[in-house]
Amino acid sequence: MTTPPPSPTPRAPLLPPTGRPRVVAEHPDFYVIHKPALWLTHPVRARVDVPDILTFMRRETGEPDLAPPHRLDRETSGTQLLTRDADAARRFFTLFKTHLVGKTYLALVHGTPDWDRHTLDAPLGDLGLGGVNRIAIRQAVVPDGRPAVTDFRVVERRAGHALIEAYPRSGRLHQIRAHLAHLGLPMVGDKIYGRDPQAFLDFMERGQTPELTARLGLARQALHAARIAFPWDGGQVAVSVPLAPDLQAYWDALT
Repeated sequence: MTTPPPSPTPRAPLLPPTGRPRVVAEHPDFYVIHKPALWLTHPVRARVDVPDILTFMRRETGEPDLAPPHRLDRETSGTQLLTRDADAARRFFTLFKTHLVGKTYLALVHGTPDWDRHTLDAPLGDLGLGGVNRIAIRQAVVPDGRPAVTDFRVVERRAGHALIEAYPRSGRLHQIRAHLAHLGLPMVGDKIYGRDPQAFLDFMERGQTPELTARLGLARQALHAARIAFPWDGGQVAVSVPLAPDLQAYWDALT
């Protein structure tokens, strides 16, 4: 009789989201949703159940053809598009492919840069395991990486931190986070590119514990998709949402 392999040690559950997705703009062809942090864009198979806005919105609207033409990371809050039919999905595919969708983000970072505006043109790719890096998905500025350009603007500086507006001209994995880390401005709460190299490994082993949140300052990376803009039917659509409450509270508490 073969003894089955031991089950993996269960990880502590993820923190539950504190808000629900809400529609901030409705058009016959699409919705713009304000995605709260800690929601997935679409369902994925995982060891723990995590809510996603696609399932939620299909249930709320009764529209089974809703689809996301782009996605935000689970920890990122802000503007998320959902198309309402196949034709709109095809049109948005073309808009994204031709770089006609502009997305502006807000990030809270450790550090106060000596510039007000800065454009970083630096290729990104896998850093690779070894040395100090123990995280396979970590991206970094590498000579043979894929082209990546991000425009940055300092909105405000406060108590050793900065509120930075980021406009990625390309769409590489973790682009804003990796570029900010390269500039010496790690994002508050970032488990992969932040100041604590052990944070992501501890998260994978034990989940988002209160101790880890205390170490990071926030339970998630301080990244918010503040604005999305694109051409549609001969006009220009632009939708903005204010900084998420948890990020605003962190910023307001700085003295």
